[in-house]
Amino acid sequence: MLSLSELSEKLLHNTTKPAFKPALLVLEDGAVFQGNSCAAEGEAFGEICFNTSLEGYLEVITDPSYAGQIITMTYPQIGNYGVNLDDCQRERPACRGVVVRDMSQTPSNWRSTISLPSFLAQHGIIAIEGVDTRALVRHVRDNGAQRAVISTIDTNVESLLEKVRASASIVGENLAATVSCDEIHSFGASELPETQSFALMEPAQPKYKVVAYDCGAKLSILQNLVRCGCDLTVVPWDTPAEKVLELEPDGVFLSNGPGDPDAVSGTYTQVEKLLGRVPVFGICLGHQMIGKAAGAEIEKLKFGHRGGNHPVMNLLTGRVEITAQNHGFGILFPSLGDLVPSLSDGVENHPSNGDLRYWVERGVAPVVDNPRFGRIRLTHVNLNDGTAEGIAFLDIPAFCVQYHPEASPGPTDAHYLFTAFTRLMDGQPDYLDIDIAADRLAGWTFGSAVLPNGGKADAADASGTPPSPSAAVGRTKVQPHLASGESVVPDAPSLTDDQQGDSSNREVR
Repeated sequence: MLSLSELSEKLLHNTTKPAFKPALLVLEDGAVFQGNSCAAEGEAFGEICFNTSLEGYLEVITDPSYAGQIITMTYPQIGNYGVNLDDCQRERPACRGVVVRDMSQTPSNWRSTISLPSFLAQHGIIAIEGVDTRALVRHVRDNGAQRAVISTIDTNVESLLEKVRASASIVGENLAATVSCDEIHSFGASELPETQSFALMEPAQPKYKVVAYDCGAKLSILQNLVRCGCDLTVVPWDTPAEKVLELEPDGVFLSNGPGDPDAVSGTYTQVEKLLGRVPVFGICLGHQMIGKAAGAEIEKLKFGHRGGNHPVMNLLTGRVEITAQNHGFGILFPSLGDLVPSLSDGVENHPSNGDLRYWVERGVAPVVDNPRFGRIRLTHVNLNDGTAEGIAFLDIPAFCVQYHPEASPGPTDAHYLFTAFTRLMDGQPDYLDIDIAADRLAGWTFGSAVLPNGGKADAADASGTPPSPSAAVGRTKVQPHLASGESVVPDAPSLTDDQQGDSSNREVR
């Protein structure tokens, strides 16, 4: 009689699955997960993390912000629609390894040019499938992100445990330097992928000269800036501020990037010189660079924010944005300065537990007095754990968010932030006052339909869909009293005990 494993192998022999090649995933705390090799062979060391996105695995795997990490995908089957190279966020993956439940060997999609396992193997990325990813994610949530190793060549647990405990941590390592560009270069409309033109309209004409610091920038972020009318000059992560100012930009953009922001002093020391001299917008690591330039302290989150379903409260509007995120560190808002009671609903002290959902409950966008740059307002808060997701400077033209408005992959709720940057460069004081619903649809070809007479109509009208009762429903309306110096936002929802979520992601370094 055949054993269960022999029977499994016999059944798989007539499928697209390759023959089993045993592989192991071992965490530094001794947790062991068995599986099978499904890409390149060898050993890979990195920090284990997980991403909860249901799609967009290629954008995740090629995101430079994953440098130094082993990515666990929580969706059970990965690779089913293959790989289109135009969707890659950089030329090659920067992650150390990939963990999945099931890896599809035979993709089915009209845009696919290669299977995901072949793509990973070509770039030397080690991957393991057959892992109980639900158990792995629960373990990481309970015990925190930690060093890990994937091996297809050593299946001795004790040997791998010794190796992983001797491996380097990403804390204190400047990973941004490993994924930044080597020299200054331009990035314009000619860089936009033609294979995406079936869904996206032509970009706006270039109007703004923008210098973009590349700390590991995703191509989709640069593409979104171009589509908003930015003529980009991309510079390496440690480009001196003086050289940037010589280019006479209308604005400076600070990109996403990997790892520990404390280690990227070559960027934030330059940002400190740029703030107040030119409009500045930062995303993810760029948000942390602006925070560091203003003197903020950094915390390492227990297991980070990675996925496309993170709820963020916009304190200026009382609206919730569902956001895409990828970071393991964050700024501590209270470290930016003491509260300004007259602009913080009379509150004199920061919440003692550090949970910024306190301000969500009060419906307040608090303001601190920063010793370096004056007043800074908290604009966005993560509703899962109460961490800072966005700040805006009130006395200089600068703002930033911790999450990813480019939606590659993820929702488009926060796309308006790219438009806000252009309005900031135009000198509009109400630069965040934007119609979110209209902005998130702008630029897509399904935003209009062709009528029988050749004319164009709104897609909703053309399809017979009743119009929205009011365009104001989707408007990011910054309340007038905020502009006048007050901080109370009306109609902010309250959180019950059951809605407070899990704040165990907070772990101060």
